[in-house]
Amino acid sequence: MSPAVMFLHGFPEIWYTWRHQMIAAANAGYRAISIDFRGYGLSEQPAEPENATFKDLVDDVIGLLDSLGINKAFIVGKDFGSMPSYLVAAVHPERVIGVITLGVPFLIPGPSAIQNHLLPEGFYVTRWQDPGRAEADFGRFDVKTVIRNIYLLFSGSEVPIAAEGQEIMDLYDPSTPLPPWFSEEDLSVYASLYEKSGFRFALRVPYRSLTVDCGITDPKVKAPSLLIMGEKDYVLKFPGMEDYIRSGTVKQFVPDLEIKFMPEGNHFVHEQLPKQVNELIITFLNKHN
Repeated sequence: MSPAVMFLHGFPEIWYTWRHQMIAAANAGYRAISIDFRGYGLSEQPAEPENATFKDLVDDVIGLLDSLGINKAFIVGKDFGSMPSYLVAAVHPERVIGVITLGVPFLIPGPSAIQNHLLPEGFYVTRWQDPGRAEADFGRFDVKTVIRNIYLLFSGSEVPIAAEGQEIMDLYDPSTPLPPWFSEEDLSVYASLYEKSGFRFALRVPYRSLTVDCGITDPKVKAPSLLIMGEKDYVLKFPGMEDYIRSGTVKQFVPDLEIKFMPEGNHFVHEQLPKQVNELIITFLNKHN
């Protein structure tokens, strides 16, 4: 049987975010699998979402591999999906052929995962970690508008930061059109899936569980890995992030790491520039298959 490639989404994404990559992987002879994490989209809500952590997402990946009878797979993660991708590779190295992440390098959940204190109070992660605040902010709009707003904010090259007395949703300019690579039909698919799941679990994982220690004392990913970053991805402006990647410090944790920067790429580079991203992914898969 062809090697499996499991795609892990970020936020405000869903399995559908990998529509271009799944077709490319399948056409290249791979078994393409894209999931909705527990609490997202088509998947069931956990009994106690307020207690969920990134470890639950690792369990989801391993459980699915087991249920499908897959011994080893390539793992591809985007945004916060990068974290369980690397965690699976670190904790269950025997199950991973290789790792590809987009938009976020190797990071481990814990107290120092993101240094919020180095950014203003209006930093979107800080705001969404505050119980009830995002719920009230999002609750002023329908689900489709919330997804639209976040997609447009995250497509920019600046970190979303609200002013005092302003909420994150207020940063959105309603006159801004959708980018050409994200259609109204695409938006409707996202909205229909989030209308089913809501945002309760999505706010817990990643945001409110980001600082929960995952219990790994010596994190190291031995599997061959590829990091794809857009040069215009706002994540590069997180404190120390660009230097962490460009200086090679990230390779202390992922020694066999190849890094590719895409000059025009934003945070959704896999949707924005699917042909170029697909070429990078398929080349990596073929090299390590």
